Amino acid sequence: MTQVMNSSDRRKRGVVLSSQGSQRLRAAEQQLSAQHNSGNPYTLDQLCAITGLSANTLVKARRRQKPVDLTTLDTYFAAFNLVLTADDYLLPEDTQRAEPSLSTQRGPLNGPLPLDSPFYVCRPGVESSGTQEILTAGAMVRLKAPCQFGKTSFINLMLGHAQDYGLRLAVVSLQAIDRRCLGDLDLTLRWFCAVVARALGLPNQLDQRWDGLFGGIYSCTDYFETYLLPASDQPLLLVIDDLDELFPYDDVATDFLGMLRAWYEQGRYGTEQNLWPKLRLAIAHSTEAWMPLNIHQSPFNVGFAVELPPFSLDQVQELALRYGLDPDDGDLLQLLDLVGGHPYLTQLTLFYLAQQQPLAAIVEQAIAYDGIYSSHLRHQLEVLEADPELSEAMAQVAASSKGIKLPPQVSFRLQGLGLVRFRQQLSVASCELYRQYFATLLEN
Repeated sequence: MTQVMNSSDRRKRGVVLSSQGSQRLRAAEQQLSAQHNSGNPYTLDQLCAITGLSANTLVKARRRQKPVDLTTLDTYFAAFNLVLTADDYLLPEDTQRAEPSLSTQRGPLNGPLPLDSPFYVCRPGVESSGTQEILTAGAMVRLKAPCQFGKTSFINLMLGHAQDYGLRLAVVSLQAIDRRCLGDLDLTLRWFCAVVARALGLPNQLDQRWDGLFGGIYSCTDYFETYLLPASDQPLLLVIDDLDELFPYDDVATDFLGMLRAWYEQGRYGTEQNLWPKLRLAIAHSTEAWMPLNIHQSPFNVGFAVELPPFSLDQVQELALRYGLDPDDGDLLQLLDLVGGHPYLTQLTLFYLAQQQPLAAIVEQAIAYDGIYSSHLRHQLEVLEADPELSEAMAQVAASSKGIKLPPQVSFRLQGLGLVRFRQQLSVASCELYRQYFATLLEN
């Protein structure tokens, strides 16, 4: 829970910026510099003039390593028309962080955004709720969104928040596991335990602690309960990204997901004597799990669900301002129609608009083989061509302006790719870019 300080605490210890506070300031600075400084980042001298604070004070506040007075942060925020909230700062004893990167953007954004990026746009209520949930004993956060919708950037935000509060961190991406392991439950679980131990800086003790007589699920659970969790008094945030890599392997996925549900139950409803409340789980995936899961063994009907939506018109406008643009309402609506609020495609478009490329030219060349979207579109096409059922379904969607009714598994898989959205029970192309591209390439 966010700390609230009394006046005595403020005088004695001061505060430091939280990850959220730092991100808000960087975004506001970027927006103001885009409007009044030709898009160039403000120098320290310029920031001193804008805020009325000394260079030493600004450096101390921005580096987030030494406390400053709360009034100082209030002044800093007010200079950029921000209101300081209790989520924007922390007590010094709650912080365990490295100095944030001060790098500036030099090309189109590609991949997860760094924690202090001014181009991260928060969805109202989504990020704040998810990052607060992981501070709850035994919590599970379920993050679902199509590819390139910002899942990993959201995870980075969550990790920064957890680090602010002293949690241990372990991130496991199932994209890194060998295919041969995914077909074998025991190999998958041993790999999983070894990766978590390495992330925590602990030696591998699988040979001493793994007992095949009891099976992989028991041994994996015991490894956490007797070794990984007791290794520190601090809670552990375990993030499992790309969980859908497991889904094609029904038997392995069923047992692995059932194990996560059991850990959640032990952490949420266990006694004070067990260690499971120290574990906070975050799982991220794009597609639905279609293997048969008992309702009491599924992790997908418990915990705190987070679904990242596409950007709204207001969010596209806010992001445009951060790029130093001031488009009129007509251009904003045209951009929203073209890419449907898709976060990556929106960022890509705004970057090129900021490089003085006219929106009309971008729209005209949207599906060209050498257009700015060509690499993204080719990747989506390759995914579809690997599955004739999906390819045929997307061709039907692209050919229909009203939408079509598809089998549920097919429609949800296309949604997981970000290619369709739902209009009641009908699937429609999620944006004009996809409709044009796939109508042209898949018509035969």
